[in-house]
Amino acid sequence: MKKGEKVEKGKKGEKSRGEKSRGVRGKEGKRGGEREGVERKGGKGFGIFVTFCVLFLFWLLLSGIFDAFHVGAGVICSVIVALISHDLLVRERGEKVLLKSFRFVIYLGWELWQIALANFDVAYRVLHPRMPIDPLIIEFDTPLRSDFALVTLANSITLTPGTITISVEPERGRFLVHAISKKPADALTVEKTMQNKVADVFMEGGQEKGGEWKNDMAA
Repeated sequence: MKKGEKVEKGKKGEKSRGEKSRGVRGKEGKRGGEREGVERKGGKGFGIFVTFCVLFLFWLLLSGIFDAFHVGAGVICSVIVALISHDLLVRERGEKVLLKSFRFVIYLGWELWQIALANFDVAYRVLHPRMPIDPLIIEFDTPLRSDFALVTLANSITLTPGTITISVEPERGRFLVHAISKKPADALTVEKTMQNKVADVFMEGGQEKGGEWKNDMAA
């Protein structure tokens, strides 16, 4: 009887320890889930805040009117759009958003300068007696994969006079572009300055070396 009692007590002790262990693991899992939920909420709030700031800044730049009505309308519109589409600009908090935003602002200045230069080039070709225009369709690959990076490059090409984006293959980062002549076409297929700059902004690729892209994708 004593041996049986000892065995029974041992089983009860093991059962009790197992229940305590499961309870501890359950609490740890619950705490981990709570922490993950808090991090997700924090990341979402951060994304909304960054998106709102970017949208409101663009509103002020494009509006140029700073009275109470227009500024208030800008705040309301920016908040609504940020709540709906913040994940398009900021997917996670750890994506170096501030650094990318800073690089993007610098890129916008460079792109505006390229637009100005391209305007002079197109005007020269149109006004030249011989009209040195030789339209062609070009196709090239890029290391870009994220939606925002692809849209940035596609719009940059279209906004620059002399080139128009026809189509984009997101899976391969491939672009089909119409160019007014060989010079702007070579800028995209040979020099690849614009692709390199967009890739640098979004940290999705390195400078081209030896005819191949050196990928160094960063989260």
